[in-house]
Order: sequence, then C-alpha cells, then structure tokens
Amino acid sequence: MSLLPEILSRHKMVRKHYLSLQKGEECQVTYVWVNEDRQNLQSKTRTLYNEPAGIRDIPEWYATSADHTEVTLVPVRMFRDPFTLDPDKLVLCELVNSKHISKVNHRRSQCVTVMDEVKQFQPWFGMEQEYILFGLDGKQLGWSPEGNQLQRACSNAVGANKLCGRDISMCHCRACLYAGVKIFGSNAEDLWSQWEFQVGTCEGIEMGDHLWMARYILHRVCEDFEVVASLDVKPIKESLQSSGCHINFSTKEMRSEGDFSKYIEEAIRNLSKRHSQHLIVYDAHGGLDNKCRLTGKGCTSSFHHFSTAVACRNVSVRIPGHVSRMGCGYLEDRRPAANCDPYLVMRTLVETCLLGATDEDDEEV
Repeated sequence: MSLLPEILSRHKMVRKHYLSLQKGEECQVTYVWVNEDRQNLQSKTRTLYNEPAGIRDIPEWYATSADHTEVTLVPVRMFRDPFTLDPDKLVLCELVNSKHISKVNHRRSQCVTVMDEVKQFQPWFGMEQEYILFGLDGKQLGWSPEGNQLQRACSNAVGANKLCGRDISMCHCRACLYAGVKIFGSNAEDLWSQWEFQVGTCEGIEMGDHLWMARYILHRVCEDFEVVASLDVKPIKESLQSSGCHINFSTKEMRSEGDFSKYIEEAIRNLSKRHSQHLIVYDAHGGLDNKCRLTGKGCTSSFHHFSTAVACRNVSVRIPGHVSRMGCGYLEDRRPAANCDPYLVMRTLVETCLLGATDEDDEEV
C-alpha cells in the first residue's frame, strides 16, 4: 500500500531532524552486494570509529545467504554516501563462502582475472542503463488514475505532457556524482516513464563496479520517491519498447588515429562469429529475455542474426558515425539487456575481441 503524500512528506521531515544530529568521529559504512540471483542488491550498515582512508581500512563483514548459510562480505570498492553524507561510505562487496570462494559463480573474480590478462590493451568501457519507473501499485508511473496508459513518449522528450520521472533521474545523477560513480549522463527514453543513464568511461573492472553501485543508488533514490525502478527487459508486455544496457568498448589501438579498419573491424568480425555465445550471457536468463527483446523492431536488432552498420541503431553492433569519419574510437554492442550482469558482459566481450576465443557459432540461435 502506498503512503499518502502528506504522510510521506512528514516522514522526510522527521528523518531530516535525526540526520542533522551531531555525532563524533564515527563513520557509518553501508555494505552493498549482489545477491545469489545475480540481479538484486542487498545492503546493511555498520559503524566504524574512524573514517576509512581507503578500501583496506574497511573490514570484512558477514551476512546470511538465501540457503541460510553464513557468507562473508569482502569490500572491493568504496564510494561516498550521498544519502547520509560525509564521512559515511558506501562499499561494494564481493560475496564469498566460508572457504573464501565467490558465492556468485565467481563472476567478478573471473572478470578481474581476464581484465588483468588484457591490461596492456587498456580496455575502456561505457554502459547505457535503461529502466522504467512504476508506482507501488504496479502501474507504469504517469498512468491516469483510471488506469489508461498515457501516450507513448519519445527519446529525449521535454514537457510534462510527454514524460514523467525527470526529478528521479536528476536526483539519481547528482547522487552518483556525489558518491564518485563515473556517471556520464542521462536522458528520457521511448516510454512515458522510461529513462537511461550512462556510466563511463571506465577502465577494466571498475566498469562493473560503478554500474552496480549506480543501480544501487537508483533504487535508493526511488525509495525516497515511493516508486520502483524496473530493470526488466520487457515489463510492459504489450509494448514494442524494451530496456537494454548497451556497452561501448575500445582499446588503445582502436582509439589511435587511422587504425579503424585494422582493430575495430577485426573486433566486429570476431563478435559476428560468436553471436549465440554472447546472447546466452547478455541477459539474466540465458538468452530468454533477449529472445523477447531483440525483435528487429523499436531500435533493436534480430536475435537470430548478427548485424553491423555505421550510424544505425537496429543492428547488433553499431559503429558510431563520428568513429567512421575519424577512423578511430569505439564500437557499441547493443545486445546486452537491462538486467545483464556487467561483469559477465565485459568478460565475454574481451575474451572474444582480445583473447581469441574460438568456439564459433555452430547453429542459429
């Protein structure tokens, strides 16, 4: 049940009083981790008696997993806390069992290993996270009280009669900037309450870490607005529109002037040979979500066939127009879904483009 606006407003005023109370040198640290379903985030907060100068100053902690066994929270990256402010921290953690083995299929640790193997290439990433806002009643934010869907919006729209949720998008971006998340920008998308934010440019493993923390901050901001941010690929089944998480990728060679055909086109050729392998890991359910999403309509490519083009958005891999003109830059893989695990996407992309993975497609998806 949703709280009435006046009750919600009173809650915020009460909270403001308590957060303004003076304290000593203590620092509250919120531990954030990806749970075992590899889609949802969890968190808990503890007090440290001095502000940590770095990740090494934050101790491991413990939690209970879905199967009721004890797991260890291992801090891997620290951010400022935009909700309770300095000196408090948010810390992203890896989840390991009693033998210090990752509980989430080693996805982050495996990605770290792969990124170490290719660090001489200086791999840069940027990811474009789309999401749709819903009320606590389960209806898309902006629907009329009678439940009739409002008109379809358009990307980058302006105007209260064309979109809703801008305050949430703006607050999210500002909170990310305060936290130290490498947020690049944001924009309205094609559905009434659909938005996108971009994270990057990040090098190596920090891409996955910063995207997961940006997702956490988004959900926390939405708590304050009493709405839900959905990363479902197609939460509105009757709509052609869906939510993705496109990934931009380059190496120092791709970014060097004049080497476009040698490096970017070679990477795309390698990607074309492993289309089905990528689709299996580009959403949270082994390709089933992308099978519904990648229809060739609504700026999506075909699920069944790999495609590429310059300055075209209904392809598997896009070469931006300015990259083609300059002869250097990056490629955009448009296949990852909104609910993808960035560590798995990054690892697979690097294995295909830089490490010579050779298990080519042997049949159509």
